[in-house]
Amino acid sequence: MKFQELLQNITLTHTELQAKAVQSVNQFLTIRNWCMGAYIVEYEQKGNDRAKYGEKLFALSRV
Repeated sequence: MKFQELLQNITLTHTELQAKAVQSVNQFLTIRNWCMGAYIVEYEQKGNDRAKYGEKLFALSRV
């Protein structure tokens, strides 16, 4: 293996694996953010399936 090939292999390996690491981190951040949102909804709605204000909005739209 020539020195130029060594540099090219190292650069390619670094670039490819760094891209995969970024992709993996982005996936986990998306999952984390979705979970946090779900926890906040659960807290705000106090375990109810829907928020109470939604019933009022629905009733107003029928008028």
